[in-house]
Amino acid sequence: MKGVAILWKDKVRNGSITVTHGDIESGRFIYGQGTYDSINQTFQMDVASRLELQVSNESIQLGAHSTILSIRTDQHAFSFYLRDVTKAYPIYIKEYEVIITVSENASDYEQIVKTVHNQGMQTNLERLEDEPEESYETAANATRPLMTPVWLGLSRDIRIFESDYRGGGESDIDRMWDNIRPRNAGERVYLEETSGTGVQYSYLLGRGLGCEHRLTRRLHNGIFPIVEAVIQDQDIRYENTAFVSFERSPLSVSTLKGTPYLKADQYGVGYMFTPEQRAEYEGLIELEPPSEEEAVYYSRTVATNQARVPRYAWFKNPFVVNIERTFDGEAGLGMFSSDRVFVVSKINGRPMPQEEVAILLSPGESAVYEFYIPHQPISRSRAKQLGLQDFTIKHRECVDFWAAKLQNTMEIKLPERRIQEMMQAGFMHLDLISYGLEPEGPLVPMIGVYTGIGSESSPIIQYFDSVGAHTNAERALQFFLDKQHESGFIQNFGGYMLETGAALWSMGEHYRYTRDEAWVDKIKPKLIKAYHFLMDWRNRNLREELRGRGYGMLEGKTADPEDHFRSYMLNGFAFVGLKRLAEMLLLSDKALSEQILEDADAMKQDIRVSLKEAIARSPVIPLGDGSWIPTCPPWAEYTGPLALYADGGSWGTHGSIAARDSLLGPLYLVIQEVLEPDEQETSFLLQFHNELFCLRNVALSQPYYSIHPWIHLKRGETKAFLKTFYNGLASLADREIYTFWEHFWHASPHKTHEEGWFLMQCRWMLYMEEGQTLKLLPGIPRAWMEHGKTISLHRAASYFGPFSMVIESNIQNGSMTATIEFYSDRLPETVEIRLPHPQGKQAWRASNGSYNPDRESVVIAVSSSITQVILEF
Repeated sequence: MKGVAILWKDKVRNGSITVTHGDIESGRFIYGQGTYDSINQTFQMDVASRLELQVSNESIQLGAHSTILSIRTDQHAFSFYLRDVTKAYPIYIKEYEVIITVSENASDYEQIVKTVHNQGMQTNLERLEDEPEESYETAANATRPLMTPVWLGLSRDIRIFESDYRGGGESDIDRMWDNIRPRNAGERVYLEETSGTGVQYSYLLGRGLGCEHRLTRRLHNGIFPIVEAVIQDQDIRYENTAFVSFERSPLSVSTLKGTPYLKADQYGVGYMFTPEQRAEYEGLIELEPPSEEEAVYYSRTVATNQARVPRYAWFKNPFVVNIERTFDGEAGLGMFSSDRVFVVSKINGRPMPQEEVAILLSPGESAVYEFYIPHQPISRSRAKQLGLQDFTIKHRECVDFWAAKLQNTMEIKLPERRIQEMMQAGFMHLDLISYGLEPEGPLVPMIGVYTGIGSESSPIIQYFDSVGAHTNAERALQFFLDKQHESGFIQNFGGYMLETGAALWSMGEHYRYTRDEAWVDKIKPKLIKAYHFLMDWRNRNLREELRGRGYGMLEGKTADPEDHFRSYMLNGFAFVGLKRLAEMLLLSDKALSEQILEDADAMKQDIRVSLKEAIARSPVIPLGDGSWIPTCPPWAEYTGPLALYADGGSWGTHGSIAARDSLLGPLYLVIQEVLEPDEQETSFLLQFHNELFCLRNVALSQPYYSIHPWIHLKRGETKAFLKTFYNGLASLADREIYTFWEHFWHASPHKTHEEGWFLMQCRWMLYMEEGQTLKLLPGIPRAWMEHGKTISLHRAASYFGPFSMVIESNIQNGSMTATIEFYSDRLPETVEIRLPHPQGKQAWRASNGSYNPDRESVVIAVSSSITQVILEF
């Protein structure tokens, strides 16, 4: 039997006690005025009081099904593990002004609070606020670097190439060489010669791997999908440039044909076809003519002798390990057979004479080694023509092609070159693997090796819209509409069941940017089918036995784990999708819009009721400041975080015990507009998530699934946001070529879902909408406002139409100037611009608007297309 004491600071009305895995033997008030009903386990008190309980048949061992006491009052409700109650560390829930300790602890409420406070401890987030503001350099020094393979391709066309330098790759054989792997979107290319194994071409620049690893890689201009690598092998410097272009045709918008979207979809890992879609795909393949020309990997290496004496340079031509091949030194051709050429090679403009060469170079002399690998082997006659291609011309065509991609998107100038380049390179990475036919029709918004997913493709599509690439966004959304089932269900990947709501959300976001009523009218029948599908699903769950455990909530799988529960993430996407749908139909069908909004609000209320009930019955956990805080499960049917195992189970997945709680948990309800950022429940979720499931405020395993950075910005918690922002990108993105992994253990390269959320974080740190206010620079670091630095966005896309802003710091002369220009008649009512002084000083005068020193921001009423403010310090 164990005795516990519950101490309240103030009066309590209509209290009740329940216990799981145990019994309450007795209870009494030690002090205070109140009543306790031992039969019904109810109580109330008029003043501060101490209620002591004796619990029998308790289970306080490690593991599942431990005794939990739940306390409910008119003011609040909470639960705690009986085994967690100790004298040394009382359970102090400061938000509820209640303490739980052992009966032997005679201290009163104020004494215990004083003891806790006198220790001067802080929560993780409070400590973060006292630290210096995070930077990329500090984050990079504290986190491990990951190197990713390079993905190069044509855009729209599934024929891409993956390459590694100096021992990168998936297996021991990969790590012996420099490597190139042709891919069809998410799948490796299989050749008849490779016997069911994905083909990999291995080669070597220089002598090979050694005790030094002197390799650097960079994208052309820091942004284009053209890789520039430098390998320093003692005195020889090997400078490699590689890109993908056509076998014969110049690479341009007019020559780019692309890949039919259903074919591209079929090459994405996890794709799902209905029987009708399968039949359409098979008919498409039957009618598809053979490829007239291949995509080609073009590589040129300039080896230069930097010594003062002659030195050798070495080149080993591409080959396939353990596959029979021949080499024609007169033509420079690597062949599987006489009519299946897999590489064309040249040394100093002439055919490479043999598969491996050593060239003696005088001091300062260079040798130029080129090889061209077609995506599929080609005939000897075509290979000879390919060998005549001029690398310099093909390179210029490729640069011009990718430069044209940026011309109609947001222009970006930031004080931090890395972030500026990552935003531009990120757009290229998203566009590179958005597959479909040109110039119109659906695009598959692939996410690395995986096909499009309504949820994971959301940040990709929304970033397209953010930079003004609205056509890309619309075509990507059309993919999900074209893949919609007859029932209205949108499901394209791996059994995921949240795609309908998530896709509707992205459609609603696209509408907020474009206000394209013609587009809405065109897709309206599909939108209505999706609405009815979601409502039928919800109606099946309006069952009384689900009260408190997911009444009215959808059940289903949200991600990879086979968790078919009433998850908050799944239901939040359904709600926000319906809410955006109501917005989309407001002008064209007001009655239907109002009905949808009414249904959405009813769903929202059921989610909120379920969430509050789940928080009430979930055990509290300790924070770093000595207080305790309520928690929550990721779905309505469980008690507390899965990682605390109240109801048992084995929940570790994807390299983390915390993945289900952290990455698929209830924090999503904030960005899904079920919870407000400043609600008490949001604070609970944010705090316990940080303390249990984060390192350096970055979630474990697949961290960009966690949406807490957006919440920090909405709450004005810039330091917390920057901690996540810099540590996330420093640890998961390649620090040279900016490509993201999915996980920290080198799983799933070129993961554009992760990169998409990073890009949206960049967008949010620069601007966010809030009602009729455009908030500028809510998340930038102070260092960006040092003297002489400029932040410039030209034709950024927003809910208020396109706009530009230029922020200039002249801080040595005591001023900052911000100029904002709008290009549509959808002006916001106000602009709130945050202009943080590098040393934290407050402005003494604003030339326009109202200055808030606590928020370091100016709020300006917008009355014309151009607004300017000068802050003086």
